[in-house]
Amino acid sequence: MMHHKSREESLAMATEMLELIESETLTIEQKKKIVSDSVENFTNHVTKAILTHRKSVSTDFSVVEWEDEGAVFRDTMGDEYVDCLGGYGVYLLGHRHPNVVRAVEAQLKRYALHSQEMVDPLRGYLSKLVAAITPGDLQHTYLVNCGTEANEMALKLARLATGKKYFISMERGFHGKTMGSLSASGKSTFREPYSPLVPGFQHVPYGDADAVDQAIRMLIATGETVAGVIVEPIQGEGGVNIPPDDFLPRLREICDSYECLLIVDEVQTGMGRTGTMFGVDHWNVVPDIMTLGKAFGGGVMPIAAMVAKKKWWGKMEENPFLLGSSTFGGNPLCCAGAIAGIKTILEDNIPQVAKEKGDYIMQRLDEIKQQYPEVLVAVRGKGLLIGMEFANNSLGYTLAKMLFIKKILVGGTINNATVIRIEPPAVISYEQLDYVLACIEEGIAQLAKEMKVAR
Repeated sequence: MMHHKSREESLAMATEMLELIESETLTIEQKKKIVSDSVENFTNHVTKAILTHRKSVSTDFSVVEWEDEGAVFRDTMGDEYVDCLGGYGVYLLGHRHPNVVRAVEAQLKRYALHSQEMVDPLRGYLSKLVAAITPGDLQHTYLVNCGTEANEMALKLARLATGKKYFISMERGFHGKTMGSLSASGKSTFREPYSPLVPGFQHVPYGDADAVDQAIRMLIATGETVAGVIVEPIQGEGGVNIPPDDFLPRLREICDSYECLLIVDEVQTGMGRTGTMFGVDHWNVVPDIMTLGKAFGGGVMPIAAMVAKKKWWGKMEENPFLLGSSTFGGNPLCCAGAIAGIKTILEDNIPQVAKEKGDYIMQRLDEIKQQYPEVLVAVRGKGLLIGMEFANNSLGYTLAKMLFIKKILVGGTINNATVIRIEPPAVISYEQLDYVLACIEEGIAQLAKEMKVAR
């Protein structure tokens, strides 16, 4: 049994930890110690299964993330890995983009968190900037810490503003794992352990506007009311699923005709990831409420937002504390990072960069798919949100493992393990992309050969 430590023991422990954090360089003993400490700490104080999950990909535990920049991160030993996972969308601007770091450092020298009571100017500035870059008449912003929280706020605002109850959400959709967002999400594995979930969610197949229309019609016909429809412009976790071109425009019409709100979850697709500033821009649709997260903090700070049209904001003017109160939401440090991130996205035309690099990757992957259709069955994506679908689960899994050995990190999707996500930072170089694509081709060729032998 491990017991409560004395004050002296705890202080010594904290001191030792801080020495590692604050040291400019590490000795080889320290580097090894961090690795062994990490294994022990995760086993005893975090979750051992996280280690075994990593081990399944990396063959050992010795890869401990220690520093990062641009499109790479390094382990304690200084080995570089090319990041094609991009924190599932966080690192659109790469790791520690100097513009964002500079803004955060400048703010840190002033004040880091807000008083809760006085007016904090950065929250106002960031909200104004968000209104400027989001489509149509989206105007008011509510700042929180992460994507699932932004979606909680969106669901609450929709009920608050309309006075209605039900939501239509999508099969295979993913909106986060807090209770409201989870109720909207569409995968049984995540949902079952926590039932009963928040009532009032009706799921329909993604991409099927008729099903949405019918679900709303039936709810109303049986005496229910519908507050909104929540949807991702492109499903990320669900396997990079792209809807038919008329889907979002039709959802806009359907929501207008039944007077319910169109809530678009842009946590992963927003900020230029898919080749346009927001996913909805591919279809020129303006939602009633949009949620942002992941890349929103410039890849440096954890911050997310819910943005809504002015006409749904009335109840917030009556009582601004009714929706939620987030102690750290919209804190100055995170706002500084988000403002610098947005400036960089605009300055460097990141949506265009994502489109060009995404097209480049897709073209190469299509060629590989034509050559090895028995292994790689589909390639789909927009911008730098790309999914490779494999003939079965173990093929995708094995490829991810092969790539890790080549020091490339890619993303399996939680909802759909036969799909591997390629989601690199927009700052990745064409040289790095060529290396990644060559390794993917080599890995798939190897898998194809092994399949022939197995037959």
